[in-house]
Amino acid sequence: MMRLSIVPLLLACSLPATALEAIALPQGASLSTDKRGLLLRGADGAERARLPLRARHLDYRDGTALVVDANTERAIAVSVDAAGGTLAARAVIDGAAVAPDAACLHQDAQGLLHAFLVGKDGQAEQWLLATGGKPQLVRKLALPPHSNACLVHDASATLVVNEEGFGAWAYNADAEAAPERRALALRKPYGKLVSAPETLAPAAQGVALVDHKRQTMQTIALRRDLPPAVVLQPLVQTETMPRMGDAADDPAIWADRQRPGQGRVLGTNKKQGLHVYDLQGKELQLLESGRLNNVDLRQDVLLDGQRFDLAMATQRDDNALVLYTIDSAGTVAEAARFPTPLERIYGICLYQPAGGGLQAFVNDKDGSFLQYRIAHGGGAFSASLVRRFKLGSQPEGCVADDRNGRLFAGEEKRGVWSLDARAEAKAEPRLVLPLGAHLRADVEGMALYHGAQASYLLVSSQGSNSYLVADAAPPHRIRGSFRIGFNSAAGIDGASETDGLDVSAANLGGRFARGMLVVQDGYKRLPDGAQNFKYVAWDDIARALDLP
Repeated sequence: MMRLSIVPLLLACSLPATALEAIALPQGASLSTDKRGLLLRGADGAERARLPLRARHLDYRDGTALVVDANTERAIAVSVDAAGGTLAARAVIDGAAVAPDAACLHQDAQGLLHAFLVGKDGQAEQWLLATGGKPQLVRKLALPPHSNACLVHDASATLVVNEEGFGAWAYNADAEAAPERRALALRKPYGKLVSAPETLAPAAQGVALVDHKRQTMQTIALRRDLPPAVVLQPLVQTETMPRMGDAADDPAIWADRQRPGQGRVLGTNKKQGLHVYDLQGKELQLLESGRLNNVDLRQDVLLDGQRFDLAMATQRDDNALVLYTIDSAGTVAEAARFPTPLERIYGICLYQPAGGGLQAFVNDKDGSFLQYRIAHGGGAFSASLVRRFKLGSQPEGCVADDRNGRLFAGEEKRGVWSLDARAEAKAEPRLVLPLGAHLRADVEGMALYHGAQASYLLVSSQGSNSYLVADAAPPHRIRGSFRIGFNSAAGIDGASETDGLDVSAANLGGRFARGMLVVQDGYKRLPDGAQNFKYVAWDDIARALDLP
Protein backbone atom coordinates (compact mmCIF):
# COMPACT_ATOMS: atom_id res chain seq x y z
CA MET A 1 0.00 0.00 0.00
CA MET A 2 1.52 3.30 -1.12
CA ARG A 3 0.43 6.54 0.46
CA LEU A 4 2.68 9.59 0.69
CA SER A 5 2.43 13.22 1.75
CA ILE A 6 -0.80 15.14 1.30
CA VAL A 7 0.41 18.39 2.86
CA PRO A 8 0.38 21.09 0.13
CA LEU A 9 3.34 23.03 1.49
CA LEU A 10 5.60 19.98 1.07
CA LEU A 11 4.96 20.02 -2.69
CA ALA A 12 4.59 23.76 -3.12
CA CYS A 13 7.86 24.09 -4.97
CA SER A 14 6.70 21.85 -7.85
CA LEU A 15 2.98 22.74 -8.07
CA PRO A 16 1.11 25.80 -9.31
CA ALA A 17 -0.02 28.29 -6.69
CA THR A 18 -3.63 27.36 -7.47
CA ALA A 19 -3.18 23.79 -6.13
CA LEU A 20 -5.34 23.15 -3.05
CA GLU A 21 -4.26 19.64 -2.02
CA ALA A 22 -1.55 17.33 -3.31
CA ILE A 23 -0.35 13.74 -2.99
CA ALA A 24 3.07 12.51 -4.03
CA LEU A 25 2.94 9.27 -6.06
CA PRO A 26 5.72 6.78 -6.89
CA GLN A 27 8.40 7.71 -9.42
CA GLY A 28 7.91 11.41 -8.80
CA ALA A 29 4.34 11.71 -10.12
CA SER A 30 1.71 13.61 -8.16
CA LEU A 31 -2.02 14.18 -7.79
CA SER A 32 -3.39 17.59 -6.97
CA THR A 33 -6.71 19.41 -6.85
CA ASP A 34 -7.76 22.89 -7.82
CA LYS A 35 -11.05 24.61 -8.56
CA ARG A 36 -11.06 23.16 -12.07
CA GLY A 37 -10.27 19.51 -11.49
CA LEU A 38 -8.21 16.61 -10.26
CA LEU A 39 -4.80 16.66 -11.94
CA LEU A 40 -2.19 13.99 -12.54
CA ARG A 41 1.33 15.30 -13.13
CA GLY A 42 4.49 13.53 -14.18
CA ALA A 43 7.86 13.71 -12.45
CA ASP A 44 8.70 16.77 -14.56
CA GLY A 45 5.64 18.64 -13.24
CA ALA A 46 3.85 18.52 -16.58
CA GLU A 47 0.14 17.80 -16.59
CA ARG A 48 -0.60 14.23 -17.78
CA ALA A 49 -4.35 13.98 -17.15
CA ARG A 50 -7.21 16.01 -15.73
CA LEU A 51 -10.64 15.04 -14.41
CA PRO A 52 -12.80 18.17 -14.67
CA LEU A 53 -14.71 19.01 -11.47
CA ARG A 54 -14.49 21.36 -8.50
CA ALA A 55 -12.29 18.98 -6.56
CA ARG A 56 -11.56 18.93 -2.84
CA HIS A 57 -10.78 16.47 -0.02
CA LEU A 58 -8.20 14.32 -1.78
CA ASP A 59 -6.93 10.94 -0.57
CA TYR A 60 -5.20 7.99 -2.25
CA ARG A 61 -4.53 4.25 -1.88
CA ASP A 62 -2.79 1.93 -4.36
CA GLY A 63 -4.14 3.24 -7.65
CA THR A 64 -7.39 4.70 -6.32
CA ALA A 65 -8.01 8.32 -5.40
CA LEU A 66 -10.97 9.68 -3.47
CA VAL A 67 -12.12 13.18 -4.24
CA VAL A 68 -15.25 15.22 -3.57
CA ASP A 69 -17.00 17.21 -6.29
CA ALA A 70 -17.85 20.46 -4.52
CA ASN A 71 -20.65 21.21 -7.00
CA THR A 72 -22.60 18.00 -6.47
CA GLU A 73 -21.31 17.22 -2.92
CA ARG A 74 -20.64 13.65 -4.04
CA ALA A 75 -17.49 11.64 -3.38
CA ILE A 76 -15.90 9.95 -6.40
CA ALA A 77 -13.46 7.05 -6.49
CA VAL A 78 -10.98 7.57 -9.31
CA SER A 79 -8.67 5.00 -10.90
CA VAL A 80 -5.17 6.47 -11.22
CA ASP A 81 -2.62 5.12 -13.71
CA ALA A 82 0.50 7.16 -13.05
CA ALA A 83 2.61 5.23 -15.57
CA GLY A 84 0.01 5.45 -18.33
CA GLY A 85 -0.95 9.01 -17.44
CA THR A 86 -4.70 8.48 -17.08
CA LEU A 87 -7.49 9.28 -14.63
CA ALA A 88 -10.88 7.55 -14.82
CA ALA A 89 -13.92 7.88 -12.55
CA ARG A 90 -14.41 4.41 -11.05
CA ALA A 91 -17.48 4.88 -8.88
CA VAL A 92 -19.65 7.68 -7.55
CA ILE A 93 -20.98 7.39 -4.01
CA ASP A 94 -24.65 8.13 -4.55
CA GLY A 95 -27.13 8.08 -1.71
CA ALA A 96 -24.88 9.49 0.98
CA ALA A 97 -26.81 11.37 3.66
CA VAL A 98 -23.96 13.78 4.33
CA ALA A 99 -22.41 16.60 2.36
CA PRO A 100 -18.73 15.79 2.89
CA ASP A 101 -16.73 18.42 4.74
CA ALA A 102 -13.96 15.82 4.97
CA ALA A 103 -13.30 12.55 3.16
CA CYS A 104 -10.62 9.88 3.46
CA LEU A 105 -9.78 6.31 2.46
CA HIS A 106 -9.00 3.16 4.47
CA GLN A 107 -7.56 -0.13 3.25
CA ASP A 108 -8.49 -2.78 5.80
CA ALA A 109 -6.74 -6.01 6.83
CA GLN A 110 -8.75 -7.86 4.19
CA GLY A 111 -7.40 -5.53 1.48
CA LEU A 112 -10.80 -3.92 0.91
CA LEU A 113 -11.06 -0.20 0.33
CA HIS A 114 -13.39 1.98 2.41
CA ALA A 115 -14.33 5.65 2.17
CA PHE A 116 -15.21 7.81 5.17
CA LEU A 117 -17.42 10.83 4.50
CA VAL A 118 -17.72 13.39 7.29
CA GLY A 119 -20.36 16.14 7.40
CA LYS A 120 -20.05 19.52 9.07
CA ASP A 121 -22.76 18.62 11.62
CA GLY A 122 -20.86 15.56 12.85
CA GLN A 123 -22.78 12.97 10.85
CA ALA A 124 -20.47 10.56 9.05
CA GLU A 125 -20.70 7.42 6.92
CA GLN A 126 -18.39 4.57 6.01
CA TRP A 127 -18.73 3.10 2.50
CA LEU A 128 -17.22 -0.04 1.00
CA LEU A 129 -15.67 0.55 -2.43
CA ALA A 130 -15.93 -2.98 -3.79
CA THR A 131 -14.00 -3.70 -6.99
CA GLY A 132 -16.35 -3.84 -9.96
CA GLY A 133 -19.46 -3.07 -7.90
CA LYS A 134 -21.41 -0.15 -6.56
CA PRO A 135 -20.26 1.44 -3.30
CA GLN A 136 -22.12 -0.02 -0.34
CA LEU A 137 -22.98 1.80 2.87
CA VAL A 138 -21.27 0.02 5.76
CA ARG A 139 -22.32 2.07 8.79
CA LYS A 140 -23.15 5.53 10.10
CA LEU A 141 -20.99 7.28 12.69
CA ALA A 142 -21.38 10.23 15.03
CA LEU A 143 -18.27 12.45 15.02
CA PRO A 144 -17.54 15.91 16.44
CA PRO A 145 -19.16 18.81 14.57
CA HIS A 146 -16.96 20.92 12.30
CA SER A 147 -14.56 18.07 11.60
CA ASN A 148 -12.83 19.54 8.56
CA ALA A 149 -10.20 16.85 7.94
CA CYS A 150 -9.91 13.10 8.34
CA LEU A 151 -7.23 10.48 7.80
CA VAL A 152 -6.96 6.74 8.44
CA HIS A 153 -3.80 5.02 9.66
CA ASP A 154 -4.34 1.63 8.08
CA ALA A 155 -1.80 -0.34 10.11
CA SER A 156 -3.64 0.42 13.35
CA ALA A 157 -7.10 0.78 11.77
CA THR A 158 -7.41 4.23 13.34
CA LEU A 159 -9.63 6.97 11.93
CA VAL A 160 -8.36 10.42 12.91
CA VAL A 161 -10.62 13.46 12.57
CA ASN A 162 -9.74 17.08 13.15
CA GLU A 163 -12.36 19.11 15.02
CA GLU A 164 -11.94 22.70 13.87
CA GLY A 165 -10.57 24.94 16.60
CA PHE A 166 -10.50 22.10 19.14
CA GLY A 167 -8.10 19.31 18.19
CA ALA A 168 -7.75 15.77 16.87
CA TRP A 169 -9.71 12.64 17.88
CA ALA A 170 -9.10 8.95 17.15
CA TYR A 171 -11.82 6.40 16.32
CA ASN A 172 -11.83 2.75 15.36
CA ALA A 173 -11.83 2.47 11.57
CA ASP A 174 -12.69 -1.23 11.71
CA ALA A 175 -16.45 -1.38 11.31
CA GLU A 176 -16.54 -4.82 12.95
CA ALA A 177 -14.78 -3.67 16.11
CA ALA A 178 -16.37 -2.07 19.15
CA PRO A 179 -16.92 1.69 18.76
CA GLU A 180 -14.41 3.77 20.67
CA ARG A 181 -13.09 7.34 20.82
CA ARG A 182 -10.02 8.92 22.37
CA ALA A 183 -8.45 12.36 22.29
CA LEU A 184 -5.16 12.54 20.41
CA ALA A 185 -4.27 16.20 20.90
CA LEU A 186 -6.54 19.03 22.09
CA ARG A 187 -5.96 22.74 22.48
CA LYS A 188 -5.72 24.36 25.88
CA PRO A 189 -7.30 24.14 28.44
CA TYR A 190 -8.37 20.59 27.44
CA GLY A 191 -4.91 19.61 26.21
CA LYS A 192 -1.45 20.96 25.53
CA LEU A 193 -1.93 22.44 22.05
CA VAL A 194 -1.61 26.21 21.75
CA SER A 195 -3.86 26.12 18.70
CA ALA A 196 -5.77 23.38 16.94
CA PRO A 197 -4.18 21.76 13.86
CA GLU A 198 -5.48 22.70 10.42
CA THR A 199 -4.33 19.67 8.43
CA LEU A 200 -3.80 15.96 9.05
CA ALA A 201 -0.98 14.20 7.22
CA PRO A 202 0.23 10.60 7.21
CA ALA A 203 3.41 9.82 9.10
CA ALA A 204 5.48 6.64 9.11
CA GLN A 205 4.11 5.39 12.43
CA GLY A 206 0.92 7.41 12.76
CA VAL A 207 -0.39 10.87 11.93
CA ALA A 208 1.06 14.35 11.70
CA LEU A 209 -0.93 17.34 12.96
CA VAL A 210 -0.03 20.39 10.90
CA ASP A 211 -0.56 24.00 12.01
CA HIS A 212 0.09 26.10 8.90
CA LYS A 213 -0.23 29.44 10.66
CA ARG A 214 2.45 28.58 13.18
CA GLN A 215 4.42 26.45 10.70
CA THR A 216 4.50 23.54 13.17
CA MET A 217 3.91 19.82 12.83
CA GLN A 218 3.39 17.30 15.64
CA THR A 219 3.66 13.58 14.92
CA ILE A 220 1.60 11.12 16.99
CA ALA A 221 2.34 7.40 16.91
CA LEU A 222 -0.65 5.10 16.46
CA ARG A 223 -0.57 1.44 17.41
CA ARG A 224 -3.20 -1.22 17.85
CA ASP A 225 -2.91 -4.86 18.79
CA LEU A 226 -4.89 -6.18 15.86
CA PRO A 227 -6.51 -9.66 15.62
CA PRO A 228 -4.99 -12.42 13.45
CA ALA A 229 -4.51 -11.62 9.79
CA VAL A 230 -6.31 -14.71 8.43
CA VAL A 231 -9.70 -13.45 7.27
CA LEU A 232 -12.47 -15.71 5.97
CA GLN A 233 -15.69 -14.76 4.23
CA PRO A 234 -19.19 -15.78 5.35
CA LEU A 235 -21.26 -17.38 2.61
CA VAL A 236 -24.69 -16.78 4.15
CA GLN A 237 -26.25 -14.53 6.74
CA THR A 238 -29.58 -14.95 8.44
CA GLU A 239 -32.39 -12.46 8.44
CA THR A 240 -31.89 -9.91 11.18
CA MET A 241 -33.44 -9.99 14.64
CA PRO A 242 -36.84 -8.32 15.02
CA ARG A 243 -35.41 -6.51 18.05
CA MET A 244 -32.59 -3.97 17.97
CA GLY A 245 -29.69 -3.92 20.40
CA ASP A 246 -28.03 -6.95 21.98
CA ALA A 247 -30.56 -9.60 20.97
CA ALA A 248 -28.97 -12.50 19.06
CA ASP A 249 -26.79 -14.78 21.16
CA ASP A 250 -26.25 -18.47 20.42
CA PRO A 251 -26.89 -20.85 17.48
CA ALA A 252 -27.25 -24.63 17.14
CA ILE A 253 -27.15 -26.62 13.90
CA TRP A 254 -29.63 -29.39 13.02
CA ALA A 255 -28.72 -31.70 10.11
CA ASP A 256 -31.28 -33.42 7.90
CA ARG A 257 -29.66 -36.82 7.34
CA GLN A 258 -31.85 -37.63 4.32
CA ARG A 259 -31.82 -34.22 2.63
CA PRO A 260 -28.46 -32.47 3.29
CA GLY A 261 -29.57 -29.08 2.02
CA GLN A 262 -32.62 -28.97 4.30
CA GLY A 263 -30.83 -28.46 7.60
CA ARG A 264 -31.80 -25.84 10.16
CA VAL A 265 -30.07 -23.31 12.36
CA LEU A 266 -31.66 -22.49 15.71
CA GLY A 267 -30.73 -19.08 17.11
CA THR A 268 -31.62 -17.52 20.45
CA ASN A 269 -33.08 -14.06 20.84
CA LYS A 270 -32.34 -12.70 24.33
CA LYS A 271 -35.38 -10.44 24.12
CA GLN A 272 -37.96 -12.73 22.57
CA GLY A 273 -37.38 -16.45 22.01
CA LEU A 274 -36.02 -18.97 19.53
CA HIS A 275 -35.60 -18.40 15.79
CA VAL A 276 -35.33 -21.22 13.26
CA TYR A 277 -33.57 -20.53 9.94
CA ASP A 278 -32.94 -22.57 6.82
CA LEU A 279 -29.48 -22.94 5.27
CA GLN A 280 -30.08 -19.87 3.11
CA GLY A 281 -30.64 -17.75 6.22
CA LYS A 282 -34.39 -17.36 5.83
CA GLU A 283 -36.40 -17.39 9.05
CA LEU A 284 -38.90 -20.26 9.14
CA GLN A 285 -40.13 -20.11 12.73
CA LEU A 286 -40.13 -17.84 15.78
CA LEU A 287 -41.03 -19.51 19.06
CA GLU A 288 -41.72 -16.76 21.58
CA SER A 289 -40.35 -18.58 24.61
CA GLY A 290 -39.10 -15.48 26.42
CA ARG A 291 -35.55 -14.30 27.04
CA LEU A 292 -33.44 -17.21 25.84
CA ASN A 293 -29.67 -17.08 26.20
CA ASN A 294 -27.88 -20.24 25.01
CA VAL A 295 -29.13 -23.24 23.05
CA ASP A 296 -27.73 -26.67 22.19
CA LEU A 297 -29.13 -29.76 20.49
CA ARG A 298 -28.55 -33.47 19.99
CA GLN A 299 -30.02 -35.78 17.36
CA ASP A 300 -31.12 -39.40 17.53
CA VAL A 301 -31.40 -39.46 21.32
CA LEU A 302 -32.78 -42.74 22.68
CA LEU A 303 -35.16 -42.20 25.62
CA ASP A 304 -37.73 -44.69 26.87
CA GLY A 305 -37.42 -46.76 23.70
CA GLN A 306 -38.05 -43.77 21.42
CA ARG A 307 -35.67 -41.66 19.36
CA PHE A 308 -35.81 -37.87 19.49
CA ASP A 309 -34.02 -34.87 18.07
CA LEU A 310 -33.93 -32.45 21.02
CA ALA A 311 -32.79 -28.89 21.69
CA MET A 312 -32.57 -27.14 25.04
CA ALA A 313 -32.17 -23.46 25.92
CA THR A 314 -31.70 -21.39 29.06
CA GLN A 315 -34.61 -19.06 29.84
CA ARG A 316 -33.57 -16.02 31.89
CA ASP A 317 -37.01 -14.78 32.90
CA ASP A 318 -37.71 -17.87 35.00
CA ASN A 319 -34.16 -19.25 35.45
CA ALA A 320 -35.47 -22.36 33.70
CA LEU A 321 -34.54 -24.86 31.00
CA VAL A 322 -36.74 -25.04 27.92
CA LEU A 323 -36.79 -28.32 25.99
CA TYR A 324 -37.74 -28.47 22.29
CA THR A 325 -38.41 -31.35 19.92
CA ILE A 326 -37.37 -31.25 16.26
CA ASP A 327 -39.32 -33.44 13.84
CA SER A 328 -38.09 -35.02 10.60
CA ALA A 329 -39.07 -31.93 8.62
CA GLY A 330 -37.01 -29.66 10.88
CA THR A 331 -40.01 -28.15 12.63
CA VAL A 332 -39.27 -27.10 16.22
CA ALA A 333 -41.82 -27.26 19.04
CA GLU A 334 -41.58 -26.48 22.75
CA ALA A 335 -41.99 -29.70 24.74
CA ALA A 336 -41.25 -28.94 28.41
CA ARG A 337 -39.87 -26.44 30.94
CA PHE A 338 -37.76 -27.34 33.93
CA PRO A 339 -37.16 -24.92 36.82
CA THR A 340 -33.65 -24.63 38.29
CA PRO A 341 -32.41 -23.21 41.62
CA LEU A 342 -30.02 -20.88 39.79
CA GLU A 343 -30.44 -17.14 40.35
CA ARG A 344 -28.87 -15.93 37.06
CA ILE A 345 -29.05 -18.78 34.58
CA TYR A 346 -26.71 -18.31 31.64
CA GLY A 347 -25.07 -20.96 29.45
CA ILE A 348 -25.98 -24.53 28.50
CA CYS A 349 -24.58 -27.49 26.60
CA LEU A 350 -25.93 -31.01 26.06
CA TYR A 351 -24.15 -34.34 26.52
CA GLN A 352 -24.93 -37.83 25.19
CA PRO A 353 -23.10 -40.35 27.39
CA ALA A 354 -21.64 -43.46 25.80
CA GLY A 355 -24.33 -45.53 27.51
CA GLY A 356 -27.13 -43.49 25.93
CA GLY A 357 -29.62 -40.92 27.12
CA LEU A 358 -29.22 -37.18 27.36
CA GLN A 359 -27.77 -34.85 29.97
CA ALA A 360 -27.51 -31.08 30.23
CA PHE A 361 -24.88 -28.82 31.78
CA VAL A 362 -26.24 -25.43 32.79
CA ASN A 363 -24.37 -22.60 34.48
CA ASP A 364 -24.97 -19.44 36.50
CA LYS A 365 -23.08 -16.15 36.32
CA ASP A 366 -21.59 -16.90 39.74
CA GLY A 367 -19.64 -19.83 38.24
CA SER A 368 -22.02 -22.60 39.38
CA PHE A 369 -22.70 -25.58 37.11
CA LEU A 370 -25.60 -28.01 37.43
CA GLN A 371 -25.75 -31.29 35.55
CA TYR A 372 -29.19 -32.72 34.75
CA ARG A 373 -30.33 -36.06 33.36
CA ILE A 374 -33.20 -35.79 30.87
CA ALA A 375 -35.72 -38.64 30.78
CA HIS A 376 -38.98 -39.50 29.03
CA GLY A 377 -41.84 -41.60 30.31
CA GLY A 378 -45.60 -41.61 30.22
CA GLY A 379 -45.54 -39.24 27.25
CA ALA A 380 -43.70 -36.50 29.16
CA PHE A 381 -40.11 -35.33 29.62
CA SER A 382 -38.44 -34.82 33.00
CA ALA A 383 -35.13 -33.55 34.36
CA SER A 384 -33.27 -34.64 37.50
CA LEU A 385 -30.18 -33.05 39.04
CA VAL A 386 -27.19 -35.43 39.14
CA ARG A 387 -24.11 -33.26 39.86
CA ARG A 388 -22.92 -29.81 40.95
CA PHE A 389 -19.56 -28.06 40.59
CA LYS A 390 -18.24 -24.52 40.27
CA LEU A 391 -15.64 -22.39 38.49
CA GLY A 392 -14.03 -19.37 40.10
CA SER A 393 -15.83 -16.67 38.12
CA GLN A 394 -18.41 -16.08 35.39
CA PRO A 395 -18.69 -18.83 32.75
CA GLU A 396 -21.04 -19.11 29.78
CA GLY A 397 -19.98 -21.17 26.79
CA CYS A 398 -19.46 -24.90 27.14
CA VAL A 399 -19.43 -27.97 24.94
CA ALA A 400 -19.42 -31.69 25.72
CA ASP A 401 -17.24 -34.16 23.84
CA ASP A 402 -19.62 -37.14 23.67
CA ARG A 403 -17.00 -39.43 22.13
CA ASN A 404 -14.50 -38.99 24.94
CA GLY A 405 -16.71 -38.12 27.90
CA ARG A 406 -15.14 -34.67 28.46
CA LEU A 407 -16.65 -31.27 29.11
CA PHE A 408 -15.02 -28.03 27.95
CA ALA A 409 -16.22 -25.04 29.97
CA GLY A 410 -15.30 -21.42 29.36
CA GLU A 411 -14.50 -19.04 32.20
CA GLU A 412 -14.80 -15.65 30.52
CA LYS A 413 -11.81 -13.95 32.16
CA ARG A 414 -9.47 -16.98 32.45
CA GLY A 415 -9.82 -19.45 29.59
CA VAL A 416 -11.12 -22.94 28.78
CA TRP A 417 -11.31 -25.73 31.36
CA SER A 418 -11.61 -29.48 30.76
CA LEU A 419 -13.15 -32.01 33.12
CA ASP A 420 -14.79 -35.43 33.18
CA ALA A 421 -18.34 -35.15 31.85
CA ARG A 422 -19.60 -38.28 33.59
CA ALA A 423 -22.16 -37.56 36.30
CA GLU A 424 -20.62 -40.10 38.66
CA ALA A 425 -17.07 -38.67 38.31
CA LYS A 426 -15.48 -36.13 40.61
CA ALA A 427 -15.39 -32.69 39.01
CA GLU A 428 -11.71 -31.68 38.74
CA PRO A 429 -11.46 -28.85 36.18
CA ARG A 430 -8.08 -28.37 34.47
CA LEU A 431 -7.21 -25.17 32.60
CA VAL A 432 -6.25 -26.32 29.10
CA LEU A 433 -6.49 -23.09 27.07
CA PRO A 434 -5.62 -20.03 29.17
CA LEU A 435 -5.94 -16.51 27.89
CA GLY A 436 -3.05 -15.53 25.64
CA ALA A 437 -2.16 -14.44 22.13
CA HIS A 438 -4.93 -16.49 20.50
CA LEU A 439 -7.57 -16.25 23.22
CA ARG A 440 -8.60 -12.95 24.78
CA ALA A 441 -11.35 -12.16 27.22
CA ASP A 442 -14.16 -12.64 27.03
CA VAL A 443 -14.08 -16.37 26.31
CA GLU A 444 -17.50 -16.97 24.81
CA GLY A 445 -19.12 -19.61 22.59
CA MET A 446 -17.46 -22.95 21.86
CA ALA A 447 -18.19 -26.01 19.77
CA LEU A 448 -16.57 -29.25 18.54
CA TYR A 449 -15.95 -30.32 14.95
CA HIS A 450 -15.65 -34.12 14.69
CA GLY A 451 -13.95 -34.75 11.35
CA ALA A 452 -12.95 -38.00 9.70
CA GLN A 453 -9.29 -37.55 10.68
CA ALA A 454 -9.37 -35.28 13.74
CA SER A 455 -11.60 -33.33 16.10
CA TYR A 456 -11.23 -29.64 16.80
CA LEU A 457 -12.43 -27.27 19.50
CA LEU A 458 -13.54 -23.83 18.28
CA VAL A 459 -13.78 -20.92 20.72
CA SER A 460 -15.01 -17.36 20.30
CA SER A 461 -12.22 -15.01 21.40
CA GLN A 462 -14.44 -12.01 21.89
CA GLY A 463 -11.63 -9.69 22.96
CA SER A 464 -9.92 -10.01 19.58
CA ASN A 465 -13.00 -10.50 17.37
CA SER A 466 -11.54 -13.83 16.28
CA TYR A 467 -12.03 -17.59 16.57
CA LEU A 468 -9.49 -20.03 17.98
CA VAL A 469 -9.12 -23.57 16.64
CA ALA A 470 -7.39 -26.18 18.81
CA ASP A 471 -7.14 -29.96 18.85
CA ALA A 472 -9.96 -31.44 20.91
CA ALA A 473 -7.57 -34.11 22.18
CA PRO A 474 -4.81 -33.39 24.72
CA PRO A 475 -2.49 -31.50 24.73
CA HIS A 476 -4.98 -29.31 22.82
CA ARG A 477 -2.49 -27.90 20.34
CA ILE A 478 -3.59 -24.54 18.97
CA ARG A 479 -3.99 -24.75 15.19
CA GLY A 480 -4.52 -21.05 14.66
CA SER A 481 -7.09 -18.28 14.66
CA PHE A 482 -9.13 -16.48 12.05
CA ARG A 483 -11.49 -13.58 11.67
CA ILE A 484 -14.68 -13.36 9.63
CA GLY A 485 -14.58 -10.44 7.22
CA PHE A 486 -16.73 -8.91 4.51
CA ASN A 487 -18.15 -10.85 1.58
CA SER A 488 -18.65 -7.79 -0.57
CA ALA A 489 -19.90 -9.73 -3.61
CA ALA A 490 -22.75 -11.20 -1.56
CA GLY A 491 -23.38 -7.98 0.38
CA ILE A 492 -22.58 -9.67 3.72
CA ASP A 493 -20.62 -7.93 6.46
CA GLY A 494 -18.15 -9.66 8.75
CA ALA A 495 -18.70 -10.91 12.29
CA SER A 496 -17.44 -9.39 15.52
CA GLU A 497 -17.87 -9.52 19.29
CA THR A 498 -19.33 -13.01 18.89
CA ASP A 499 -21.22 -14.49 21.82
CA GLY A 500 -22.32 -17.96 20.72
CA LEU A 501 -21.27 -20.26 17.90
CA ASP A 502 -21.81 -23.80 16.68
CA VAL A 503 -20.05 -26.03 14.18
CA SER A 504 -21.12 -29.24 12.47
CA ALA A 505 -19.24 -31.83 10.42
CA ALA A 506 -22.50 -33.14 8.88
CA ASN A 507 -23.11 -32.93 5.15
CA LEU A 508 -25.29 -29.83 4.84
CA GLY A 509 -25.12 -29.70 1.05
CA GLY A 510 -23.31 -27.58 -1.52
CA ARG A 511 -20.44 -25.52 -0.09
CA PHE A 512 -21.37 -26.93 3.32
CA ALA A 513 -20.86 -30.57 2.32
CA ARG A 514 -18.07 -30.94 4.91
CA GLY A 515 -19.96 -28.93 7.47
CA MET A 516 -20.16 -25.32 8.54
CA LEU A 517 -19.61 -22.85 11.33
CA VAL A 518 -22.39 -20.52 12.48
CA VAL A 519 -21.54 -17.48 14.61
CA GLN A 520 -23.50 -14.70 16.23
CA ASP A 521 -22.56 -11.26 14.92
CA GLY A 522 -22.44 -8.54 17.56
CA TYR A 523 -22.41 -5.64 15.06
CA LYS A 524 -24.49 -5.88 11.92
CA ARG A 525 -23.01 -3.67 9.19
CA LEU A 526 -23.45 -3.18 5.44
CA PRO A 527 -25.50 -1.30 6.50
CA ASP A 528 -26.13 -0.93 10.23
CA GLY A 529 -28.99 -3.07 11.47
CA ALA A 530 -30.22 -5.56 14.04
CA GLN A 531 -27.94 -8.48 14.90
CA ASN A 532 -27.92 -11.77 13.01
CA PHE A 533 -25.91 -14.96 12.41
CA LYS A 534 -23.25 -15.71 9.78
CA TYR A 535 -22.50 -19.09 8.09
CA VAL A 536 -18.91 -20.06 7.14
CA ALA A 537 -17.98 -23.20 5.17
CA TRP A 538 -15.75 -25.65 7.06
CA ASP A 539 -13.73 -26.16 3.87
CA ASP A 540 -12.65 -22.52 4.05
CA ILE A 541 -11.54 -22.88 7.68
CA ALA A 542 -9.65 -26.10 6.99
CA ARG A 543 -7.92 -24.60 3.98
CA ALA A 544 -6.92 -21.41 5.78
CA LEU A 545 -5.45 -23.22 8.80
CA ASP A 546 -4.12 -26.25 6.88
CA LEU A 547 -6.29 -28.71 8.80
CA PRO A 548 -6.47 -32.34 7.62
